Amino acid sequence: MRLLSIFDVDRTITRKPTYSLFLLFAMRRHAPWRALLLPLLLPVALAYAAGIVSRSTMKEAMHRVALGRHVPREKAHALAEAFAERLFRGGLYPQAVERMAAERAAGRTVMLATAASALYIEPLARRLGIADVVATAGVHEGEGLTHRIAGANCYGSAKLAMIVAALQDRGIARDGAHIRFFTDHASDQAVCEWADEPFAVNPSPRMLALARRERWPVLDWRGA
Repeated sequence: MRLLSIFDVDRTITRKPTYSLFLLFAMRRHAPWRALLLPLLLPVALAYAAGIVSRSTMKEAMHRVALGRHVPREKAHALAEAFAERLFRGGLYPQAVERMAAERAAGRTVMLATAASALYIEPLARRLGIADVVATAGVHEGEGLTHRIAGANCYGSAKLAMIVAALQDRGIARDGAHIRFFTDHASDQAVCEWADEPFAVNPSPRMLALARRERWPVLDWRGA
């Protein structure tokens, strides 16, 4: 039996959502003048709020405005490493780090599954000693990173599909695994229902209501 513990990232193990923070961090270091373009995001944000454009489209627009259509590969990875280091040093809940260590000590494999960008989640995972990551990938062209998302944004039902595909790639059969899943957000309901042991961590109001209805354990690290 394979023992897996899968953690969402934003607001589950991190104190704040990370994608906007990364783009602002990278913009200040790479092209601070692009801050003048941020008002261009307002129509896209309104269209997203109205359900006219997708979450993926919104994220691609944010990246394009903050960093442009193309960032040299080495520069993009240097920015991601620096941001991951900042997150690792001050952006994580200590209890989350302790819980991941406890899961590992119990013989479980720890995995991250998040809608955040693999660009900075993979270096964060390395700092946490985690080899398995399911995250939103970017499109590389030539020697640069574009603003476009490769495949699906790892969110909602797409996150479950991507986790299942990752397990298949690793030769892990669902009926031969015991899976715990930790998340703050109700958008992960499909993954919670698929897991053997879902945990609501620092839950949003909708997630808290869902956890209470389904009698899932609730962990809250925000007050510490």
